[in-house]
Amino acid sequence: MTGKIDLHVHSNASDGVLSPAEVVRKAVAQGVTYLALTDHDTVFGIEEAVREVRRFQNLTFIPGVEISTDVEAGDVHILGYFVDWKDTEFISKLQTMRESRVERGQAMVSKLSALGMPLDWGRIQKIAGDAVIGRPHIAQAMLEKSYINNFSEAFEKYLGRGKPAYAERIKLTPEQAVELIISAGGLPVMAHPFTLPGFEQLVLSLVPKGLAGIETYYASYSVNEIEQLKQLADRLGLVATGGTDFHGLDPITEIIIGGQHVPIDSVRDLLARRAVNNK
Repeated sequence: MTGKIDLHVHSNASDGVLSPAEVVRKAVAQGVTYLALTDHDTVFGIEEAVREVRRFQNLTFIPGVEISTDVEAGDVHILGYFVDWKDTEFISKLQTMRESRVERGQAMVSKLSALGMPLDWGRIQKIAGDAVIGRPHIAQAMLEKSYINNFSEAFEKYLGRGKPAYAERIKLTPEQAVELIISAGGLPVMAHPFTLPGFEQLVLSLVPKGLAGIETYYASYSVNEIEQLKQLADRLGLVATGGTDFHGLDPITEIIIGGQHVPIDSVRDLLARRAVNNK
């Protein structure tokens, strides 16, 4: 019997709370049988996750990544499944992107200070631990200082795109991210498409570049939105994937690992697409 499926989960290798091993154990406890670790712009958590997965016979693990890209209308995230997480060139390019996250974090902290909300950079580094500093780490520091009441407020008022403390960083284009994932032997999938206005045109432009799927079963999507994405995936011959986008940041509002229904066909279609690419 197939258990739950979650193809979009983060650990503290990027901006999640749990370690990769803890993510695996949490997934098993929730009855997940197919899990993909997809940290932002890094594959550093995969080795630890792979070691932990060996302890559980009923869990199939998919190494992944989520690459941040940028277009004029906003951010576009491209998930990569089955990437070669030991590919040195792939790791090097991701490292460049992570370094830009640190510079952006420092710029955001400076802007917050100018807004009357000074933060200690050392404290933010401690919150981030071994992970590259991201906006959730800054939000946690803001919460500790009582500048905000919850994580959502940090993004809605200060750290979100177009807000007063937002800062840009080095990003690839969606086309470059698709090519990078393919170069590492992976399958590129557009994450949470509805975050980008008019995403359909971008999807159409990425299909000839090798886009393999679109994230259809997403934690915050309505039944109508899911159906719209299913129809688009069917029409274009794309895999309809899904997941929770779990970070572990807010246990009150965040859906737990495996909490979003994802059909087994999502995994089967991904595996079939991978088999075709590996011929």
